[in-house]
Amino acid sequence: MSRLVDTAAAQLGMNIQPATMRKWLQRGKLTRHGHDYYGRAIVDLDEIEEILAAKQAA
Repeated sequence: MSRLVDTAAAQLGMNIQPATMRKWLQRGKLTRHGHDYYGRAIVDLDEIEEILAAKQAA
């Protein structure tokens, strides 16, 4: 089950810089699941955790 939130909530909850989130979206590392009312991208927290785990393992 995915945990979908907007990018602002993901940045706060996962302690990620806004620029990092934008780059991940631009480069296709992170999947965009639509947009919220304010135009922010909707992302999956599980996917972010996988990216962060892969970075720590490297």
